[in-house]
Amino acid sequence: MKAAVIHAPHDLRIEERPVPETGPRDVRVRIRAGGICGSDLHYFNHGGFGTVRIREPMILGHEMAGVVEAVGAEVRRVRPGQVVAVNPSRPCNACRFCLAGQQQHCLDMRFYGSAMRFPHIQGGFSEVLVCDESQAVPADMPVERAAFAEPLAVCLHAAHQAGDLMGRRVLVTGAGPIGAILVLVARAAGAGEIVATDLMDEPLAVVRRIGADAALNIRTSPDALAPFQAEKGQFDVVFEASGNGAALAGALLAARPGAVVVQVGLGGAETSLPLNLVVTKEITLRGTFRFHAEFEQAVRLLASGRLDLAPLLTEIVPLAEANRAFELANDRTRAMKVQLAL
Repeated sequence: MKAAVIHAPHDLRIEERPVPETGPRDVRVRIRAGGICGSDLHYFNHGGFGTVRIREPMILGHEMAGVVEAVGAEVRRVRPGQVVAVNPSRPCNACRFCLAGQQQHCLDMRFYGSAMRFPHIQGGFSEVLVCDESQAVPADMPVERAAFAEPLAVCLHAAHQAGDLMGRRVLVTGAGPIGAILVLVARAAGAGEIVATDLMDEPLAVVRRIGADAALNIRTSPDALAPFQAEKGQFDVVFEASGNGAALAGALLAARPGAVVVQVGLGGAETSLPLNLVVTKEITLRGTFRFHAEFEQAVRLLASGRLDLAPLLTEIVPLAEANRAFELANDRTRAMKVQLAL
């Protein structure tokens, strides 16, 4: 099978890899669509992020969907010919976090396309993927829509961290793919007002089209959030999706006393936190990491059509042109979400 393998920054190669054997509880999936995520771009641009570095060639990709080719003798959940969204998360289901229902914090997690472990966990940008039955989720929809299940699951988990959004005033800082999906999730959850911020006009135009009430360019208008800072702040909920310390500081100024701030974005470096604002406004600051039960919820929402992520899909690029796809995904003036066709 052919696969997109990262060797070093900007050294992405299409290589032949052996197809893994299919065990009795495994599902062999012919991957048809794979979305390029921000973490894939970190590997492509920098060879990793934070302390996580590529130490051996690794197949990228963890946003995948395809068609079942074959199943092991004990598999009952899916059958050949079915479209499935592949959950990239495979927790051990035996450690103390898994047993407490916090599988996203599994002590022995195997997550596709991740260099956190060594040997690395190979990803899903390959023509064929063999996964555990539990990871193959039936998805009655086109594969390019099913491949949005993973980023949608991330946003659903973040929304669960925020609590009830009905009627709330919501700020989303960072209008990349995750920020855009958070706008859609907040709108579907009944948010009363949604304001998005970013440093570029092009992604802001997208989030405005999909449901943000206001989309503010903080680079060209540094004081754009000033009106929302009146009377100790106006927003009930903040989703910080950029991973930028300055964005978090500005969001804290615009959050009202008692607000919930959910930190979604991961920054490349440590950042300072305005503790005085957190204390004096009695703000609840929460992190959010991956997902678990939300993956199947995401598949159901996408299949039902209740959430339409199609406006975020910029282009579907053949696997043979993977380097062009990554360069396109890098360009925020041209792209929101780029998928590989495998």
